Amino acid sequence: RSPASIAVDPLSGFLYWSDWGEPAKIEKSGLNGVDRKVLVATDIQWPNGITLDLIKGRLYWVDSKLHVLSSVDLNGDNRKRVLQSAEVLAHPFALTVFEDRVFWTDGESQAIYGANKFSGSDVVTLANNLNDPQDVIVYHELIQLSGTNWCTEKGENGGCSFLCLPAPQINKHSPKYTCVCPDGQELAADGFRCRPEANVSTSIQVDSTARGSAAAWAVLPVLLLALAGAGGFLMWRNWQLKNQKSMNFDNPVYLKTTEDDLNIDITRHGANVGHTYPAISVVSTEEDLS
Repeated sequence: RSPASIAVDPLSGFLYWSDWGEPAKIEKSGLNGVDRKVLVATDIQWPNGITLDLIKGRLYWVDSKLHVLSSVDLNGDNRKRVLQSAEVLAHPFALTVFEDRVFWTDGESQAIYGANKFSGSDVVTLANNLNDPQDVIVYHELIQLSGTNWCTEKGENGGCSFLCLPAPQINKHSPKYTCVCPDGQELAADGFRCRPEANVSTSIQVDSTARGSAAAWAVLPVLLLALAGAGGFLMWRNWQLKNQKSMNFDNPVYLKTTEDDLNIDITRHGANVGHTYPAISVVSTEEDLS
């Protein structure tokens, strides 16, 4: 789609992101890609920055088209509009929270603002005349609580042959992590090793068959043209043979003539062929015959 911002809660194993697509929304899923859920899908247009308040268990976001700063709990409930202002939220990009304050950058005002994260009151300008401020981050140990990396707790990479990802902690029985495999491979029955997907060879075979069929269709027109040409040549050759005439003559007969002209008509033997040939006139004198 059109993701705009991302936030991570590694302790609970969840990933959050905003999406400018149609329709615009804010979603979450486990860090391993499971348990995907839409948190916000109404009254939202251009959700730019999002941030997590892990102490209070809430997600904050700014909408640069609606000029609003809002929050919702991490299950998508208890939504609240914190502040709406076309002046200090003209085109907000990013935001962060710390203690009871929320801070955000604004691209149109070229400034950084702060306000009370519960009521939106006490708005102050922290910096202005900036050059396209895109992001804002507060560094403090309370921003990100310490936790356990379960992918290293029970051996290197969690025993996974490819990639170990934290699993979402939905309840106390939820797995701490899961192994995942690269494209074209699937997880084996032991849940750790990767193996080639069963349908990969089938896909390759089908693809090869498709390419072979495409090649056959490409050659077929050429073959048809060649056959048509050969058929035309045979028909022309047959027509030539039927219309070819041949003449066979017996041994000539020499006749003595007088001074008078002689007309000798020579016709072709084998009249059953069905052709009559023209007469040949021979004019001779006694002098010529001597």
